[in-house]
Amino acid sequence: MRIQIINGPNINLLGKREPSIYGAVSFEEYLKDLCEKYPDIEIQYFQSNVEGEMINKIHEVGFDFDGIILNAGAYTHTSIALQDAIRAIKSPVIEVHISNVHARESFRHVSMISVACLGVICGFGLDSYRLALEALLAKLK
Repeated sequence: MRIQIINGPNINLLGKREPSIYGAVSFEEYLKDLCEKYPDIEIQYFQSNVEGEMINKIHEVGFDFDGIILNAGAYTHTSIALQDAIRAIKSPVIEVHISNVHARESFRHVSMISVACLGVICGFGLDSYRLALEALLAKLK
């Protein structure tokens, strides 16, 4: 089984960026633990601060991978292009957020991509990614 994690803008700053919201652990540290917990799953990781690069990655893996876990960051709230990319592929996509976006600023309450995703997981810190992986595993059984 192959799962692609795609993280959007500013996720490269995890561990440094607003630790009271996003925690003090980098994504790379978390990813190492996640891969150790699921040794039978090939988990690939991609991060970009550029919307077009994220779309290109979705196109690249969206017909061959078993699933995509997508944290589009702020693009979640603005990108119809990401929504269209998700709709264009065959791989199921789960939208993930580290924080509970519904407990934050009102503009974060709207997702342009949720409608195209299999589901949404938010508010469980980095564990949101594990929960998304478990959801994909359950769906693919």
